[in-house]
Amino acid sequence: MNTLQRGILLPVPNQARYLSFAIGDPARVRDGLRVLGELAEDDYTVIGIGQTLVSLMKTSIPGLKNFPTITAPGLVIERAPEVLWVWLRGDERGEIVLRSQRLVRVLAPAFRLKESWDAFKYAEGRDLSGYVDGTENPTGDEAIHTAMIGAEHPTIRGSSFVATQRWRHDFERLESMTEGEKDSSIGRRLVDNEEIDDAPETAHVKRTAQESFTPEAFVLRRSMPWSDASDAGLMFVAFAASFYAFEAQLQRMAGADDGVVDALFKFTQPVSGAYFWCPALKDGKLDLAPLAC
Repeated sequence: MNTLQRGILLPVPNQARYLSFAIGDPARVRDGLRVLGELAEDDYTVIGIGQTLVSLMKTSIPGLKNFPTITAPGLVIERAPEVLWVWLRGDERGEIVLRSQRLVRVLAPAFRLKESWDAFKYAEGRDLSGYVDGTENPTGDEAIHTAMIGAEHPTIRGSSFVATQRWRHDFERLESMTEGEKDSSIGRRLVDNEEIDDAPETAHVKRTAQESFTPEAFVLRRSMPWSDASDAGLMFVAFAASFYAFEAQLQRMAGADDGVVDALFKFTQPVSGAYFWCPALKDGKLDLAPLAC
């Protein structure tokens, strides 16, 4: 029986690196995919394949598509590379650096590295704004049900979809806000992570309450803070059996439903996004049969 890649269901690691690849030599892509099939057999690597690569293989994955165009006042979300995405997980940054270098070498010349972002666990799982991330995450069997594609798509059963977004925080703006202003923007209290019953309608928690959508819009979040020499923010990562829940939440955040824009945009902005299909594991290896590999 095909199963989810193991790293999807595990808690976020202490350290991570997100790698996005572009097509290198199209004639070698099939060879590169065969190498890739051996790389997700442990808890430390999660692999996603984008629509660009699926199209190159002259096949299709039911439910996979390109990242949508979503607009709001002052909001521009670029489409990140949608070829090949690798989430390297671990405890030691040095070990992740070495694995990253090996991965780039073995995937060449079929694929070439396009983007690389380092991430880390902050405190017990907080965003750099200080607030706990993923409080309403499903757990146990509900996490599997949320993340795993089931019998409705038998050719890709046991796999998952992932939506990724890189959010850049405005720390000057954050520091200028009082704790009360920040609490009202999030809809939870920083001090104890309790939801605020009378939070304004613009509060992030109210805009994205997963059970308030029809149908309900649950995702399995595995987001982590990221940083480089000049900027930092949140690498939003959400696994699900389809992209419906992610799109429903983002559309409402942008005010597409009722004109009410999420207060989260006061201090952070998504700068890029991408969609990927995460193949299932079969006998400990990536099941790439849907790509005719």
